[in-house]
Amino acid sequence: MPVSKEVHLVARPVGEPRPEDFSVVETTVADPAPGQILVRNDWMSVDPYMRGRMNDVKSYVPPFKLGEVMEGGAVGTVVASESPEVPVGASVLHFQGWRQYALMDAERAKVVDTDAAPAQAYLGALGMVGLTAYAGLTAVAGLKEGDVVFVSGAAGAVGSLAGQIAKQLGASKVVGSAGGPEKKRRLVEEFGYDAAIDYREGDLEGQLAEAAPEGIDVYFDNVGGDHLRAAIQGMRVHGRAALCGAISSYNDTEPAPGPDNLGLLVGKRVKLQGFLVGDHGDLAPEYQKNAARWLAEGSLRTEETVVEGIDNAVDAFLGMMRGANTGKMLVRLPA
Repeated sequence: MPVSKEVHLVARPVGEPRPEDFSVVETTVADPAPGQILVRNDWMSVDPYMRGRMNDVKSYVPPFKLGEVMEGGAVGTVVASESPEVPVGASVLHFQGWRQYALMDAERAKVVDTDAAPAQAYLGALGMVGLTAYAGLTAVAGLKEGDVVFVSGAAGAVGSLAGQIAKQLGASKVVGSAGGPEKKRRLVEEFGYDAAIDYREGDLEGQLAEAAPEGIDVYFDNVGGDHLRAAIQGMRVHGRAALCGAISSYNDTEPAPGPDNLGLLVGKRVKLQGFLVGDHGDLAPEYQKNAARWLAEGSLRTEETVVEGIDNAVDAFLGMMRGANTGKMLVRLPA
């Protein structure tokens, strides 16, 4: 019965979350019952959607409960098993992150092949993050060969993959937006973007018009707000936007005003569609086959920002929300 550290939400954040909204608690984990497994988590994910679960509001996923351990994606090693399907030593992907040890029904874990790819890849390029980018571009935005694509949050976990996947699917030009000159440089030199915008410089409409003077056909939105306004301004006729996230407003205490140029959607016949990756699980086999090939070829570059230890998991989350990461933000949990 190992002692496990886990992170609890102890107060609902108002505005930007603070360290004191969380607490690291020690607990004793029981041995597995029949049909259960005990997993020592090796990697856990922190993601923007988790901010919404800290609010006590009705949404597509229930809010975190105060005084209880939070949840999130994780990959770990089975250290005890009462399930013949999931043996000791197997690496599994599951949703009981934010803790060192996780006790669960075996059916809630998916065995992953860490010989084919590093364990943490199943939290990024080979997991929900990569599928989000792929589904948004294909099933939602209907990306066609020759399209010009604009991606906001382009240096983040989803965005850094979305631009590369768009190129693999035949986009003629991909423009990304990120914060700061270093991220702007890396978008072009490392992630294959044709042009990049530093949103901190302001004038997003002007920067986008300079980067894509012919206009854009597809917008992959991770940010919302002024980025969505700029994308609408730059859309060509029959443009499409896949609305994945709106991180610019997640800490707002009052409703953020919407874009003031929605009237352009009519004449341009533009489609805006929000989506959840959970609605597109049918695309997972297709995506994973493509992603495995792209990774093997070296045409899909992945980047990770790694924070060490469960005691620093909250700092990792807060840093990710402020844009401290390039690529996927992960917490490594040493054995």
